[in-house]
Amino acid sequence: MSELSVTDARAELPAAIKKSHKAPVHILKHGEPVAVLISPILYREMLEAMEELEDIEAFDQAMLSKAQTIPWDEVKRELGLL
Repeated sequence: MSELSVTDARAELPAAIKKSHKAPVHILKHGEPVAVLISPILYREMLEAMEELEDIEAFDQAMLSKAQTIPWDEVKRELGLL
């Protein structure tokens, strides 16, 4: 994990961006974290992972629900997919 002060991050922005392609760069102000610089690829992967976890949670909640369900084949038939 890389850490840079806000002042150093300003002065070394191109180098910080380059470092962020390998690992997140934590930006500190008075020794406390205030931001994290990450690559667009890592950001996209993190968003996809969070969406996947949200989908899993929604599925788990649906499976625990006592609400009446509609069979998948019936839904497809109603939508004209069969």
